[in-house]
Amino acid sequence: MKLYHILQAAWRGVRTNRLRSTLTILGIVIGIAAIIVIESLGEGATASILNQVKSFGPAMIDIDPGHLPTSPSAITGIFSDSLKNGDLAAIEDKNNVPDLKVATPIVLVPGNVSYQSTIKSDAVIMGSSSGLQEIFQIYPISGRSITQDDINSRASVAVIGSRVASQLFGLSDPVGQTVKIRNKNFRIVGVFPPKGMVSLFNVDDIVIIPYTTAQDYLLGIKYFNGIITEADSEQDVPQTVTDITRVLRFRHGITDPSKDDFHITTQADAASRVSAITSILTALLSAVAAVSLIVGGVGIMNIMLVSVTERTREIGLRKAVGATKGDIMRQFLWEAVTLTAAGGIIGVAFGALISFLISLLLNRLLSTGWSFVFPVSAALVGLAMAALIGLVFGFYPAKQAADKNPIEALRYE
Repeated sequence: MKLYHILQAAWRGVRTNRLRSTLTILGIVIGIAAIIVIESLGEGATASILNQVKSFGPAMIDIDPGHLPTSPSAITGIFSDSLKNGDLAAIEDKNNVPDLKVATPIVLVPGNVSYQSTIKSDAVIMGSSSGLQEIFQIYPISGRSITQDDINSRASVAVIGSRVASQLFGLSDPVGQTVKIRNKNFRIVGVFPPKGMVSLFNVDDIVIIPYTTAQDYLLGIKYFNGIITEADSEQDVPQTVTDITRVLRFRHGITDPSKDDFHITTQADAASRVSAITSILTALLSAVAAVSLIVGGVGIMNIMLVSVTERTREIGLRKAVGATKGDIMRQFLWEAVTLTAAGGIIGVAFGALISFLISLLLNRLLSTGWSFVFPVSAALVGLAMAALIGLVFGFYPAKQAADKNPIEALRYE
């Protein structure tokens, strides 16, 4: 038999029992659709996070205390006191780091902010300087920023995010009002516009105070939880990292790099880590979803065995008029592949539709610029897997059909 006639016979066999064929490929459809959804959302999440990372500025360099974390349980740097005022001064010295544009320390302040009887317990309170606003391009929509005079005088002033302002003051103007942070009075001098997520914090929930005030007035410490810097340009980042590393090692008396009590992260490093983590998670979830393809393959084998039994007389008749064992086997194999390939195509389309709808919903709910990404490679792999499952799980039923004795098959009732 020619391939055309084999395909025609296989398609006729599929169409004969449309409902059964539809139910048979349901496992394949679900498995392929699940893989497409997971891959699409995984790539969408990666793209969204990378866009967020890139929006911080490719020249941004983050200096954190402690060793570089190697696992979630090893993230202890924020409790280290290795970054101090002298380190900041040395980094800001142009003789030490000539390509540095700006540096700002970060002092995290646990607690809440309150106004009269209203308390905002989820505010992100941090001591910093105007350099933070310059690096992240966030400037007050009303009032002013933290100034160097505020830093030098350890002023009790604060710049707050838009959500902090609305929850504490409603429609009233917060500028000039006094709030309490850790039972200390702070005068509000500025309010940021709605901005959303920037780096690892939400600007709308932020409260920025002079870092010297946070250190001396609130916490009684002499160290930073981090220093955020920015090079003059993206091309200057590698040299700036080298200069900062050299300065900190000299100040801390470190000669063995493995004993560094700080770690430096650039935007390229962050993007690489994000891509690696999301790729691993996506691959693991896709592997779990692929299990349903095995279940679908078992269903294909089961139905094909039933089909072989039901069409025993047809097999005998085909052999009687000259069909070979190879013809019979190819016919049933192509029938199985046709079923699984159809399931693969439907699964890809169904998965793409679900992914698109979920992406629209996430984009509206999270307001993070989440975009729909169609995973072309995953779709091609899914279709190939569907066809392979048809071949693997259709082989045994096809062989059973090909091995039937034509005389006994013609006698079958």
